Amino acid sequence: MASGFFALLDDISILMDDVLVMSKISAKKTAGILGDDLAVNAEKASGFVSSRELPVLWAITKGSIFNKLIILPFAFLLSAFLPSVITMILILGGLYLAYEGVEKIYEYAFPHKSVFDDASSKTMSDSEITALEKKKVKSAILTDFILSIEIIIITLGTVLDQSLTIQIAVVSIISIIATVGVYGVVALIVRMDDFGLKLIQMSKGQKNSFYLIGVTLVNALPVVIKSLSVIGTIALLLVSGGIFIHNMAYFHHFLESLPGFLRDFIVGGGAGIAVLLLVKLCKRIIKPFLKTV
Repeated sequence: MASGFFALLDDISILMDDVLVMSKISAKKTAGILGDDLAVNAEKASGFVSSRELPVLWAITKGSIFNKLIILPFAFLLSAFLPSVITMILILGGLYLAYEGVEKIYEYAFPHKSVFDDASSKTMSDSEITALEKKKVKSAILTDFILSIEIIIITLGTVLDQSLTIQIAVVSIISIIATVGVYGVVALIVRMDDFGLKLIQMSKGQKNSFYLIGVTLVNALPVVIKSLSVIGTIALLLVSGGIFIHNMAYFHHFLESLPGFLRDFIVGGGAGIAVLLLVKLCKRIIKPFLKTV
């Protein structure tokens, strides 16, 4: 009886070691998307009055949890019965990530006014502010849904050769990190300026250490959010390029002499440009028909 108990403990220990090892590998592969998820949500949760930042972030967090609860069962069913479909979804998701990365660069080079820009340039009523808040929350939850699919599918792709138990454990761990970790950091970021203001008030008008740290935090918030956006964009192209290189035979030996990160960036960027051109062409073709409707 005792030997059987210790054998069971040994099996559990081995299983946990495998889960931890695969979780580390999966975390590295999904780090780019997590970075973009962090940048997107920090941007969407900021820009409100201080009292509404955390409620907006909590609404997005609840939406993210719901997204994971929808996606995870389907992902495990695919892994159990149609594992080949996971690779197809991975490649399609890679095309979306590449497009999103290139589209962000294009948008930076050729900016156009968004609904949120127009709203921020005028004084709004309480009902308009509430409507805008709901719109931003819905937008953030939709983006989170797409990114969550990619995070879960990429994670599954790294553990397809493992047992279903390990797959469920690893994917669940990464999903928790993708929700609690990301939104916890976002909460700290969006409250950075408020903490800075508190320190400035504590300085009582004197230019002491409280004042200097407070001013630094207040001034750092827009820089941090913009930096995260840039890092997230680069990460999108690197992640998408890695997906194509590792899952499409054509790219296995493409530009092998180049460093891995540069190779991923070139492949991801090339795919993103191709998809962006295709999307713009489709919009140009469909636009005349929409005007006649």
